[in-house]
Amino acid sequence: MIGKNLKYYRLQNNMTKKKIAEKAGISSMAVTHYESNERMPEPAILKKLAQVLSVSVMDLTASRNENLQFCHGEFRKNSNFGHRKQEYVFASIESYFDRFMTVEDFLGANVLPEPPAIHSLELSENNEINAARLRNWLGLAESGPVCQLVSNLENKGILVCLLDVQESGFSGINGTVENYPYIALNSNMTSERQRFTLAHELTHMAFSGEYDNEKQANAIAGAFLFPETDVIRELGFRRQSIQRDMEISAVEYGISMQCLAYRARECGVIGSAAYESYSRKISYLGWRKNEPSRIESEKPLLFKQLVYRAIEEEEINIQRGAELLQVPFNDIARELSDNTEAVHAVQQ
Repeated sequence: MIGKNLKYYRLQNNMTKKKIAEKAGISSMAVTHYESNERMPEPAILKKLAQVLSVSVMDLTASRNENLQFCHGEFRKNSNFGHRKQEYVFASIESYFDRFMTVEDFLGANVLPEPPAIHSLELSENNEINAARLRNWLGLAESGPVCQLVSNLENKGILVCLLDVQESGFSGINGTVENYPYIALNSNMTSERQRFTLAHELTHMAFSGEYDNEKQANAIAGAFLFPETDVIRELGFRRQSIQRDMEISAVEYGISMQCLAYRARECGVIGSAAYESYSRKISYLGWRKNEPSRIESEKPLLFKQLVYRAIEEEEINIQRGAELLQVPFNDIARELSDNTEAVHAVQQ
């Protein structure tokens, strides 16, 4: 069946059913039938669809687990991210985790950590308390930088995937796959913004109850990454403005200067006038959307680790591993060969 693959590649090419039907010389209804797996296209039509989408027939006919259970979060109600783009995000998430869960099946049970219970935290009116509860939920210290946040989440059973979405309207979203919580992030963001988005989505994931807006989730995310005790210790009790030395703290805690300035105001280190002055500077520099990154990017490694483990344990071959990771065969073969040579060198 090609339904999910056809829909994924159609959305990836930003095409409507009508558009792909016109290019393939078929009806829109036929595309609907193919995507819903009510019909299977004849070989000639399948080949034409692959040409239109600039993929191979093998890509369209790749096996998919139709039984995977997904529960996707919702986009913000006032989001200007269109419905078709939202569909593409969900299709991309399902494509990624279909491959992820395939290798998990190869390796058997207990290869993934048991995740914490979602929506289990009580929401307080005090966001510093909420941030401390969120850290405790993840087994983190109540103060200090959260280093390698992506790896920390993967080790706690919270899955993370990066999506190449060429739209600023999408930052991240959370949900579950086979009862494992996941967070999907736009890879086209700075590492600081990715970390903040992770903390924001964690807030939605961990706490019970409804949010009237995103403001509280952002406030909790900032306090999670830069707790009040740390803000005062790092920046001082009172400062007249946001100054250059504070960039060192921003790098240490993996946050943007915008986040640092907001936290400095919230914790009383600077006043509203100093914050507004810095906000005008940020606008002038174009940092509201494009603040330069100061830290190294974080990437999810669990999926790659599981694929390489499956190859080493001969559950799959290198070609299958390359298909799952969607990377060239030679890249995996070279990396595995380099690792083997390094191990032999150490043993000798």
